[in-house]
Amino acid sequence: MITRNRVKCAEFQKLSPFPFWGLPFPSYTRCLQFGFDSDNSQLFFHFVVFIHILTNCSSFIPGIFVDPGEMEKKMLLHLTILILGILSSSSMVKAEDPYKFFTWTVTYGTASPLGVPQQIILINGQFPGPKLDVVTNDNIILNLINNLDQPFLLTWNGIKQRKNSWQDGVLGTNCPIPPNSNFTYKFQPKDQIGGYTYFPSTGMHKAAGGFGAINVYARPRIPVPYAIPAGDFNLLIGDWYKSNHKGLQQYLDSGRSLPFPDGILVNGQTRTTFSGDQGQTYMFRISNMGLSTSFNFRIQGHKMKLVEVEGSNVVQNLYDSLDVHVGQSISVLVTLDQTPKDYYVVASTRFTRKILTSVSVLHYSNSQTPVSGPIPAGPTYQVHWSMQQARTIRWNLTSNAARPNPQGSFHYGTITPTRTIVLSNSANLINGKNRYAVNGVSYINADTPLKLADYFNIPGVYSMNTMQMTPNGGAATVATAVMGASLHDFLEIVFQNNEKIVQSWHLDGYDFWPVGYGSGQWSQESRKSYNLVDALTRHTVQVYPNSWSAIYVSLDNQGMWNLRSSMWERQYLGQQFYLRVYNPVKSLANEYDIPSNTLLCGRAAGRRF
Repeated sequence: MITRNRVKCAEFQKLSPFPFWGLPFPSYTRCLQFGFDSDNSQLFFHFVVFIHILTNCSSFIPGIFVDPGEMEKKMLLHLTILILGILSSSSMVKAEDPYKFFTWTVTYGTASPLGVPQQIILINGQFPGPKLDVVTNDNIILNLINNLDQPFLLTWNGIKQRKNSWQDGVLGTNCPIPPNSNFTYKFQPKDQIGGYTYFPSTGMHKAAGGFGAINVYARPRIPVPYAIPAGDFNLLIGDWYKSNHKGLQQYLDSGRSLPFPDGILVNGQTRTTFSGDQGQTYMFRISNMGLSTSFNFRIQGHKMKLVEVEGSNVVQNLYDSLDVHVGQSISVLVTLDQTPKDYYVVASTRFTRKILTSVSVLHYSNSQTPVSGPIPAGPTYQVHWSMQQARTIRWNLTSNAARPNPQGSFHYGTITPTRTIVLSNSANLINGKNRYAVNGVSYINADTPLKLADYFNIPGVYSMNTMQMTPNGGAATVATAVMGASLHDFLEIVFQNNEKIVQSWHLDGYDFWPVGYGSGQWSQESRKSYNLVDALTRHTVQVYPNSWSAIYVSLDNQGMWNLRSSMWERQYLGQQFYLRVYNPVKSLANEYDIPSNTLLCGRAAGRRF
């Protein structure tokens, strides 16, 4: 509602010079503010009021408007130019971020990546799927058409979905897209930069493809702490099976564990070539898309400068080789500064008795010499070596990331955690079948997404009481486990791994600080070894055999968030649960409302919203 202002012409008697126009200008304009702290409708209202005053009061202002009509026209012209300029700049400040539209169709196809024909999952006919190149804060509108014979979802690994777990694309937040149907995702990489990935979250679809790269580039006005490279290469590397995904799922459902993988693929192939010009520097964005196996990455004769890890700009150390664990992503700069020839690009499995190796080629554009010499060897089982390397990856405190303020301006190490949660993974036999558990609870998917159960107040879908904050040593059970937490809690989470294999843990909706790695059992004394100054932020952390890893996480993103093993067999058979970050006061400032195109299923089917 606008209230009419009564303005007396006498208030114009006090005049002050305004040099831009070369005209006396009433000091009264300070009261009108001209919208600098108002919205455009208020600005327009003030403009109309002011022109009304000039029109009706000019004859009462002595010595100024000798020819009221001409002076009024001149003043009106200048004011119009000023107001249009302010409106234009205000619109630019308040304008929405750009929109990018995509339509992806998911189908089956046949390929022979390991020499044996097998069914794979294609997106728009591609394996791997299309690369998603976007800029910080872009609004992504992606229509996903499912032409498979099974329900399907994609999740956006590392995209935090600020206030928007509705778009997370996992079974705890979304109904799967039925066959021959579609769903439109609407999300933003809000205040994020870096290399990420997407992949199917349903069943064992990830074992058949359907995955791809997400590159989130900085906005033009936000500098990056390195020279812009001559080009980008995405390397989606992971272990691979010759069996199709349905056979692997049946294998797990029967109570057995998956056998050792058959090979390693790079961008869906056993061998790939990356070409560049001598003297130029290129970005290699490397992601572990595998189901279970860590790998070590190296390039013959070339140093790699690590610059970004899962959205964090890091201290730019040089490495001969780097370990990348399941679900993780890194970005390195490589300068082609060697003799022009071809060089080996190698990825080999880590912490496995049998070593699988994939060998690709870095080709100098002026090379006439093929690859030669021995394939550069990498580490094999050296756990301590890998743990020491992990400790060298640190935040670049003076660099900005997606926003102009330095990363180090948030002093995470000075905050006292609200509470400590210790999570212990285990392999168990439950009802005669192999299952995996967290603190003795093996997760089972409900028939209704947990997020919908929350929204519609549907009881009995999940349990808030089965998941304890520390291991209890009891027999493992199955449950749809949810752990509650309050918005703006600051948690210390310890991942305790008492098994003989490396674990990899991922948290949707967040990045976190991995403050410590250690061998044996974690204790309160372990905190003395924490890095409370320059630990990077990332979304996936490894836990070494018979060891622990500790993270700090600030719960600033309300929603229902999946905390899971990135090793897909373990996730599928129960090594996961959901973290319900909640505030009882409903506010769009904390969380967006349910999208109008939300799919309903299970006990939420047929409900209105």
